[in-house]
Amino acid sequence: MSRLFDAYVMVDWSAAGVPRRGRDSIWYAVLRHDSAGLRLEELENPPTRDRATRELCARLAGLLDAGERVLAGFDFPLGFPCGTAARLGFRDLAWRHMWQALSDGLEDAPDNRNNRFDLAESLNERLSGEAFPFWGNVREESRRYLLRRGRRPHGADDLGERRLCDLRLRSTQPVWKLAGAGAAGSQALTGIPRVWQMRRDPRLALATHIWPFETGLRFDSRPRLLLAEIYPSQVAVAAAPGQPKDAAQVVAIARHFAALDTAGKLEELFGGGAALGAAERRCIEQEEGWILGALAS
Repeated sequence: MSRLFDAYVMVDWSAAGVPRRGRDSIWYAVLRHDSAGLRLEELENPPTRDRATRELCARLAGLLDAGERVLAGFDFPLGFPCGTAARLGFRDLAWRHMWQALSDGLEDAPDNRNNRFDLAESLNERLSGEAFPFWGNVREESRRYLLRRGRRPHGADDLGERRLCDLRLRSTQPVWKLAGAGAAGSQALTGIPRVWQMRRDPRLALATHIWPFETGLRFDSRPRLLLAEIYPSQVAVAAAPGQPKDAAQVVAIARHFAALDTAGKLEELFGGGAALGAAERRCIEQEEGWILGALAS
């Protein structure tokens, strides 16, 4: 049975406000199949999002130039709970409008200085007119539309606290949570604009699709580069002495997908699971996205 991919590029993101290496920073791994088998070609730790984006674009372009098919995974939410885009006035292509709005609103300097809390606060004002649903300001200053902690619970008329895939993987954190243990919101606000930048890079654009927004909840064989959301904590890891867990996780999740691919079991993960209903699938494909490997049951 032939494999779906020749290479696997897995990325652990960071919303750090200063250049950072080591723990809680950006790591990415590049695994490739060659005549000798599966090989770890790179394990990199760029100190800034700007540098990581430039390196990843160049590396992905090189793989495409070599005729390879590539799966690239990013460990942060690529979408928001259904209805978010509509409350901001976006209708069709909800995910795309959201990605462009974040790209337009985020200021992310080459040294990692960024305005993600300003962006979250402005989104809260537009979404609810109050300090909701984003929360988790790490700074002490008071913000009218963004609380450090103690935000109110989600009600029946509010946007959902969790996406459909997060309801399946309960150890994930809501995209609204910007700071604290396991927080993914700041990574989404700083990461989505960078993935959008990669998607539109002239070296990559014609060969790239974003799963499941541009492919539907299925494996699409047309693009040679698929960009997807991953959750490395799905795979147990044991970091080597002195090695950050993030570094071990990107290697482990890349090996996990490669092993499934070799065994002919990777394609089924792109479907999300037979238990998803038609309305859920539309929500996932148009706005929420899905974690590769989170099978609905």
